[in-house]
Order: sequence, then C-alpha cells, then structure tokens
Amino acid sequence: MTQSRTHTCGQLRLEHVGQTVTLAGFLEQIREVGQTLAFVVLRDFYGVTQVVLETQEMLSALKGVNKESAIQVTGTVRERDSKNPKLPTGDIEVVPTDIRVLGRCRHNELPFQISRSREADESLRLRYRYLDLRNPAVRDNIVLRCNVVAALRSAMLGEGFLEITTPILTASSPEGARDYLVPSRKHPGKFYALPQAPQQFKQLLMASGFDRYFQIAPCFRDEDARGDRSPGEFYQLDMEMAFASQDDVFAVLERVLPPIFAQYGAYSTASQAPFPRIPHLEAMDTYGTDKPDLRIDLTLQDATQPLAGCGFEPFQDRTVKAVVVPNFSATRKQIDGLCQQVEVQTGEKAYWFRYDENGEIVGGIAKFVQPLKDQVVAALGLTPGCFVGLAAGKLLTAQKTAGVLRAKLGQLCPDHMDRERYSFCWIVDFPMYEIGEESGQLEFCHNPFSMPNGGLEVLKQAAAGQVDPLTITAYQYDLVCNGVELSSGAVRNHDPEIMLEAFQLVRLGEEDVKSKFPAMYNAFTYGAPPHAGIAPGVDRMVMLLAGEDSIREIIPFPMNKNAQDIMMGAPSTVDPKQLEELNISCTVPEDA
Repeated sequence: MTQSRTHTCGQLRLEHVGQTVTLAGFLEQIREVGQTLAFVVLRDFYGVTQVVLETQEMLSALKGVNKESAIQVTGTVRERDSKNPKLPTGDIEVVPTDIRVLGRCRHNELPFQISRSREADESLRLRYRYLDLRNPAVRDNIVLRCNVVAALRSAMLGEGFLEITTPILTASSPEGARDYLVPSRKHPGKFYALPQAPQQFKQLLMASGFDRYFQIAPCFRDEDARGDRSPGEFYQLDMEMAFASQDDVFAVLERVLPPIFAQYGAYSTASQAPFPRIPHLEAMDTYGTDKPDLRIDLTLQDATQPLAGCGFEPFQDRTVKAVVVPNFSATRKQIDGLCQQVEVQTGEKAYWFRYDENGEIVGGIAKFVQPLKDQVVAALGLTPGCFVGLAAGKLLTAQKTAGVLRAKLGQLCPDHMDRERYSFCWIVDFPMYEIGEESGQLEFCHNPFSMPNGGLEVLKQAAAGQVDPLTITAYQYDLVCNGVELSSGAVRNHDPEIMLEAFQLVRLGEEDVKSKFPAMYNAFTYGAPPHAGIAPGVDRMVMLLAGEDSIREIIPFPMNKNAQDIMMGAPSTVDPKQLEELNISCTVPEDA
C-alpha cells in the first residue's frame, strides 16, 4: 500500500480542477446528507480540503471510521458550487474514487474537540498534548517558534558569532536556583548537574581565545512555574563577546531583535536602536519595577510630603507613591476590581481618590485628602478629571505596589497604553549585592561573575567599611520588552584578584572560590580578555511574539505548574536495580 500524496490539504486551487490527486490527512469532520451524499473535511499540517462522497461505495469506505483517523483520498478536483472564501482551498473540492484508512482512531469520543482544544482544561490538554498539537491554533505557535529560532541563528551568524555547543552533564554550581542532579554510575556517591546556564563554559571559551560565541542553549533549573517561566527546562539565546564592553553587547541585540519582532510579532512595530537605558534605582522610583512596560505613559510620583499629616493611618510614617491618570473615565466597579487585583498580586492595599471636573476631591480616601487639597493638587500637578492611585509602606514596598497599580491602570485605560508595539529598554546599574531574604546576610544580587563599577578599589573600600556594599553597582543589565524580562547579562569579572575580593564580601575565601569554580578561576590566571554577554530567553521571546499570556502555549511538550509531564508520567519511580547500580537509596517523606 502506498502512502504517498501528490498534494497537501492546503495546496489545491482552481488551476488543479480536472486533475487526479492523492491527499492524506486526518478525518476532521463528516456530514452526511441523505443516503448517498456526505461532506468530509480532511486536515493535514498545511490546511484543509473538502471531500465530497457521492456514491454508496465511498460512503461505505468511511462507515464506522472515527474522527481524527488518518486517511488517504484519491480523486478528481472540481470547482465548488458553494465556495468558502474563508479557506485558501475554498474554491475547490475533491470527489474521491478511492479512500484508504491509514491509521484508525479507536476512540468514539475524543478528550476534547480538536479545533477548540484551547478551551479545554490545561491538565487534559497536557495529558493529550499530541491531540492538542493537531489544533492549527496550537500548532502555529510551534511553527512560529521554529521560524524565530532560525531567524535568531541566521542573525547571530551574520554578526560573526560561532555556534558552539557546551556540555549538558557538568558540575553543580551555585548560580541562584536549585540544580537537577544526575548520579554517576562509575563514580559512586558523586553527581553531575544539568547546567542552569552555560555561564562558566562561555566565559571559558572567551579565555580560550574564541571571540564571539552563541548557542540556542537548553538550561535546567529546579524552580517553580509561573506565567512567563517554565519549570524544569528552558532555552535561551546565549551569547558572549571577547574584548567587549556593555555597549558592544547592546549594539548586537539592538540590531538582531527589532527586525525579528517586527516580522514575526503579533504587533508589527518594535523599538529601534538605541533602546532607552534606565538605571535600576530610577526604574524602581519611576515605574515601581525593574521590568517596566514602556507602552504605558504613566509614572510614579512621591506623595509622601503633600499627604503628611492627612490623618490616614496607613500613610503614617510611611512612603506614599502616587500614580496620576488624567482624563480617567473608569467606573467605581472597575476601580474596586483594580484595587482588589493589586492586593491579590502584592499583598498590599491600594488607595485612591479623584479630582473631579468641578475641582473637588471625591471618592476613596477623599475625606482625608480634602483638607490638604491645594498642596496635593500643586504637588502632583492635578488637573480636573484626574484619578490618583496610591500605595504606601516602606520605600521598596510602596514602589512595587505602585508599580503593579501603574500596570493595572495602563491596561484599564487605553489612552495611556499603546498596546500595538514592542517597546524595549535596558535596565542598567543593578546593585552588586543585596541582603538575602532567607539568610539575612550579604549575597550577590544578580550574577557573581559581574564586574563591579569601581573595580577592585570600591571592593576594598567596602571590605574596610568605608563603603556600604549595598551601594555598589555592577555592569549588569536586563533587557525588558513590554514589561517582560527577556534576559540578564553583564560585563564579566575576568580578573582573579577582583573576583576574590568580590567573593570575600559574601564570606567566600580564596579556597572556596577555587573549589567552586576551579576551571574558570585557573583559566583567568592565564590572562583572560575582558568579555561581556547576555542570554535572551527564547521561550519568553516567542511568547511575546505570539501574544500569549502563558509560556506553556509556545513549548511543544511543556510540564505543568508542578513540574510534571503528565503525558509521559515524569517524574516517575525507577526500578530498584537501577538505583542499586547508581549506589542510591531513596527515602520518601511520609507526607509526600
């Protein structure tokens, strides 16, 4: 039996009328009209074609054949009497002379209707992902991903970068997230780790004399899922440049990304070079986040002084941040819903009032603001019709809460958000150090291999107590698009002396550095070039380009929110013999 086809289901047009063709695809639908007439929709990867059954023989060939069976149809192309302008193949139909079942669907009922699979429960979609992917709307995201990856690869090669693959089995390294560990059979009691990123290897390539490296790199981190982050594994456009500065890295991505976003994105407009550069502290104070959506024209204002003494208890001895929205027209119900969303997302309350068209303070906490109307209006630059959203707390809390409020207000007010574009920016000058939430001690904020602003001198001053380590910034940067962090990068710390001093501040001595990062430390002692890099997330890029809210929509076989592959049954138990070979015994908590 031959399974060849002469055309795809998206290929036939009027010029094929009269030709004998063979199609193959999935039986999407069959609609019987009377005893000897039926209309069949045949679907393959490329499109759909209508097949008209006009004889008892042809009807019998599909009798009892379930939807989504794979079939082959040979027949004659003819012009349709009732054309369908919504379909590329809507001017023709095929009248078959032979129908063969190639792969029978043995289920009378499908877990969901293929064309509406995106409306099904996510766990059901993931369990039957091979059916979900038959939906053209789902499939198109994977095709988009393929095209974007090809375009990225072509652009990077055009910029003179070499594509070099780095190891998947490597050593465990403290890089900010939990490792996935792989036990070694030949070395009992020892483990490999899957790379959280190719960070050390790409820096070693620079020390090896390679000038420009990239790869579409798989990365593995044992972390929780969220809308823009997949648990387990993800891919990034990893790149590194020798003898390069921050400006060199920026210039490459400002050439590479805008054309790809403009060509493949849901929006055809993308920022052109140079992208705005916003220092981290300025971003927090102006937008309430280090991932600002610059499509929104609203900013934060400090309302601490003008509202001091207003008598509203949540503002007492706290920083107050305001978001002013001119020409605000939302309803009270929308405002209440917005404030509720902010509280759910941040755990902090949002407050508000309006300066109405009559010049009066109304709504929300108006009774506290009214006595201070003149100074509040002057300080915040209010004009009649303004809405004022407020957040209070310690500085960082007030900033972050107001940042979420700003984002929600932008989404609510179309006059203040230009949705139909991709707006890029660089966030620069990140803090080198921070106080760890769990440890309560000084830790690296972003990347331990970054070059501090001020170099060795500022680190020595911090060690001597002359400089607060929390004020040290680094040549670290994030690329942000439409409020989504696409990537982090840095100018690397390539000098062993500066590296040791940087780690001393987080209580790691020379022997610690040598034991944790032996290859990189030793390589740098042989004279490493200054180098810098970045790694935009491929999954996040494609998610933005597709206009999706969940990253799982653009991954062929994603895990669920609990890092489970419910289609394959992973993670799973393994045969005790396998554990014995690996010299491993398992203990499972009683409540697991």
